Amino acid sequence: MDGKGCWRDNAFIERLWKSVIKAYDSVSIAKASLGAYLNFYNIRRPHQSFDGKTPDAIYFASLPQESIAA
Repeated sequence: MDGKGCWRDNAFIERLWKSVIKAYDSVSIAKASLGAYLNFYNIRRPHQSFDGKTPDAIYFASLPQESIAA
């Protein structure tokens, strides 16, 4: 089975939106607030499932390193 239609497919997104959704007074305030939260979530917040590393640390460590010739 490929899991299509399974409750697990949306569990992560539902948890994320539950964390960030609230009433905002304007679109600009919503963008700023959500941007700040997502930066915190990806850059500064250690994740237990990543052995205390951030999502950015895991993602960028998996990219090939390019050497820059000076």
